Amino acid sequence: MLNTKLLTDITHWASGSGLEIVLLITGAILLTRIANWLRDKITHRIDANAQATDSLVRSEESKHRHALAQVFTWALLVVIYSATTVSVAVRIGIPITSLVAPAAVVAVALGFGAQRIVQDILAGFFIIAERQYGYGDLIRLSAPNSPDPSIGTVEDVTLRVTSVRTVDGELVITPNGQITQVTNLSRDWARAVIDVPVPAAMDVNQVNETLRLIGEDAYKEPDLRRLLLDPPTVMGVQSIDVDQFRVRLVARTLPGKQFDVGRILRARVATVFRSEGIRLPPALEASEPTSGGG
Repeated sequence: MLNTKLLTDITHWASGSGLEIVLLITGAILLTRIANWLRDKITHRIDANAQATDSLVRSEESKHRHALAQVFTWALLVVIYSATTVSVAVRIGIPITSLVAPAAVVAVALGFGAQRIVQDILAGFFIIAERQYGYGDLIRLSAPNSPDPSIGTVEDVTLRVTSVRTVDGELVITPNGQITQVTNLSRDWARAVIDVPVPAAMDVNQVNETLRLIGEDAYKEPDLRRLLLDPPTVMGVQSIDVDQFRVRLVARTLPGKQFDVGRILRARVATVFRSEGIRLPPALEASEPTSGGG
């Protein structure tokens, strides 16, 4: 008799609350897949539109939309999982209303232990809202526990972490709250800076004129002109040593293209100087290209 009653209760629960729990979990899984599918579809369309344009770099708007798609999907999944957990708990028989007071105490305790997570989420919110950087940006991240800053391309931005792919192929994942400084190397415009070491016996005016002609010739080439915003400028002597001095050549470029332009200009300087008999060190030492805005 007892077994029959127990079996009847289980059957009744399974056909009622049990079935609802299965449907809730199934619905959460389906909503998760739909959300991920929509995110992929939106990001693929953004990428396709960026590739279809004639621009060599992504627009700030497309990078921001890409980041927003990632963040909105992440937030939506959090809501789905939270709502599903509460609904399942109610149907299992856990008294949610009576757990409000204990939950408040636990929340306070967790708040002290989860300060870093809250800090990460708040920092991620301001990163997205202020458009500090987005998907596809070339950035340099500085973190307290990292001796050297990470330089690479942003592959993912959520409210909690930022993922950067370095030139070596490494994926660096940094909590947003741990980022102390960000240098965006692909915002608005960038600058390639080439410091050319020249023997002290050379005529400064001759070197300046040669570099000016190199810049003008580079700006006339169609392939290179697509990367340059204006003709490279000779800034003059930047430092003087016992046996040499350094002359600086500066070129404003499209965002993220300063490294390519710097390599091309260094190769041109080495070729022209060699043809004119101006001796150079084995490698042209150039200061790191910088980014700018405005």
